[in-house]
Amino acid sequence: MTKGIVRILFVCHGNICRSTMAEFVMRDLVERRGLAERFAIESAATSAEELGNPVHPGTREILEREGIDCSAKRARQLRRDDYARFDLLIGMDEANVRNMERMLGGDPQGKVRKLLGFAGREGDIADPWYTHDFEATYEDVLDGCAGLLGWLGA
Repeated sequence: MTKGIVRILFVCHGNICRSTMAEFVMRDLVERRGLAERFAIESAATSAEELGNPVHPGTREILEREGIDCSAKRARQLRRDDYARFDLLIGMDEANVRNMERMLGGDPQGKVRKLLGFAGREGDIADPWYTHDFEATYEDVLDGCAGLLGWLGA
């Protein structure tokens, strides 16, 4: 793994379901490995629709089941300066990645990736806002985050 703090920003459309789930799952994984001090992990939205709102109840229920507290989280929007602040900006689906690159003014350093790519899959993480299947989203997020940790050598 690289030296210093690895800064990761997970991004989805509203920052109340998938990216929030990824943020807190990844935090939990690094904490369990005793690596929390080597990571700065956040999440954001490409849209302004949910700004300031708490985590979706479906995501919150799954995280609580796993012993993960996300009660203080509120949705925030991706900002152009996030590109300089983070080492990796990870979208949940292809539309997120396109919107991220537009909002960030491009991706000259190759920091923008899709989460499932780290799990060896090229698909999108389905949005449970529409599918109502938070369990399937959790399994994909967990696979992606575990793969990301492996990719980082953690």
